Amino acid sequence: MRYTLKAPEQLKADIALPPSKSISNRALIISALTENAKETENLSACDDTLVMVRALREMPPVIDVEGSGTAMRFLTAYLSIQEGTHVITGSERMKQRPIRILVEALRRMGAQIEYLEEEGFPPLRIIGGKIDGGKTEMQADVSSQYVSALLLIGPTLPKGLEIRLIGSITSRPYIDLTLCVMRDFGAKADWTSADTIKVEPGGYQPVRFAIESDWTAASYWYELVALSRHSDPQVSLQGLIDGSRQGDATVRYLFSMMGVKTKFATEGQGIPTEVTLKKHDHRLPHMDYDFINQPDLAQTLIVSCCLKEIPFRFKGLSTLRIKESDRIEALRNELRKLGYIVEVEGEDELVWDGQRTQAEAHPVIETYDDHRMALAFAPACMVFPSITINHPEVVYKSYPDFWKHLRQAGIEITEEP
Repeated sequence: MRYTLKAPEQLKADIALPPSKSISNRALIISALTENAKETENLSACDDTLVMVRALREMPPVIDVEGSGTAMRFLTAYLSIQEGTHVITGSERMKQRPIRILVEALRRMGAQIEYLEEEGFPPLRIIGGKIDGGKTEMQADVSSQYVSALLLIGPTLPKGLEIRLIGSITSRPYIDLTLCVMRDFGAKADWTSADTIKVEPGGYQPVRFAIESDWTAASYWYELVALSRHSDPQVSLQGLIDGSRQGDATVRYLFSMMGVKTKFATEGQGIPTEVTLKKHDHRLPHMDYDFINQPDLAQTLIVSCCLKEIPFRFKGLSTLRIKESDRIEALRNELRKLGYIVEVEGEDELVWDGQRTQAEAHPVIETYDDHRMALAFAPACMVFPSITINHPEVVYKSYPDFWKHLRQAGIEITEEP
């Protein structure tokens, strides 16, 4: 299937954003570890969360997480402390995404895990049982999800957990988000130094918990406003929180440098409210940023900068190689179709100095089975008269209503088999 997109004369939208899948998946694991847990409100309906719901509800002998990296990492730790034997597997791409760091940390604490195919990668066979916990070390420069997976089971371990993180800590806000959600459920968990986290034993408490809207999903609306040719696009987003614990809430500051201003309807932090996006005449001569803490925003900003003709140097992108696709190469390939030549420097930098080539007359964007490729490139329709997205269904992984919301905003979408 493919969708061809055509921009409206004026962008107008009032959007109920999806709940955060990051918070949803953390809350699901915690609820599964909590006696007499209460139902979580406003749970995400995306594929990544539905995979987790099914696995925790049914606990089949073989659990297929499909393309959900969060489910793979979180369930690996969770299954290690549950009685019984399970195999956890996923898509072909999931079998190429490393999990050795987490497996080795769990093994050091006594978990029984074996690789069924390639060493260091899923699928895994896990024989669950008792793990005491205590002190351990973990490499932290590959994925924060390894750290979060361990933290989430920490309060249930007899000795609790103390993790010393080694190397540069990537996506630190996601670790902070995990700690915040854990504390919301009564756990005692916090940083004791710049590289060490301690979790006290004692378990979780049953509480009523509601999931806030997703700031990463909001980023694509910031992109649409930034790229709009109309001087007064009108976009309102529902359910966002000022002072959110989500690291990708930084998107409001990044796009303020590109002329998109954020106005909260309700003052005060911690309250879900309506956010209005306004466009102002503003253009940076150049943009530099380190995405080590917000890698999921990288595609949005890279596409936005190219289409707004803002040269950039972005670093902290090494983890993009092991996401749903090799996002660095995917970005370079698809931006070239639009006429932008983006270069790789070192191991974690993407650079665009303004170099252009002839754009394709009717660009067709490949999505590489990666939801964020579709989400980040769809707003390019605001600049290109016609742009086509291959396999648009990939957005169900994180933002199931994305195409419906674009139609609500006036964007014309033509479907082709």
